[in-house]
Amino acid sequence: MTRAFTLLEVLVAMTILALAVVALMQAASQAMRLLQQADDYQQATMLADRVARDGALGAENTQTKQEGRFRWERRVRPVPLPEALAPSTLPAPRLHAVSVAVRWGRDRAVEIASLHMLGEPAE
Repeated sequence: MTRAFTLLEVLVAMTILALAVVALMQAASQAMRLLQQADDYQQATMLADRVARDGALGAENTQTKQEGRFRWERRVRPVPLPEALAPSTLPAPRLHAVSVAVRWGRDRAVEIASLHMLGEPAE
C-alpha cells in the first residue's frame, strides 16, 4: 500500500509556497526602487560637482538651470579671510563660497558646498 499526501497537506504546502513567492517578489521590487534612487543620487551628485567646478567666480551671483529632470541652483559669494589667517607679506587670497543645490522629483535634493580661491590675490 502506497501512502500519499492528503488534500490538506497539499493545500498548506501550496499556501506556504505562494507566500514565499510573494515575499521574494516584494523584496525584488524594493531592491529595484532602491537601485533607481541610488542612481538618481549619484547623477545629482555628479551634476552638482560639475556645476560647482564650472562657471565664473567673479562677483556674488546666483544661477539656476534645468537639465533633464534635474534643476540646479549655484550660489557664489565672496568670503573674507580672517586677519589672523592672512599672510603678512603677501596680498590676501580672494576666497569664494560656492554652493550647489540639485533638486528632482517632489522632495529629492543634493547640496554641496566648497571654497574656491581665485588665481590672483587681491591687491
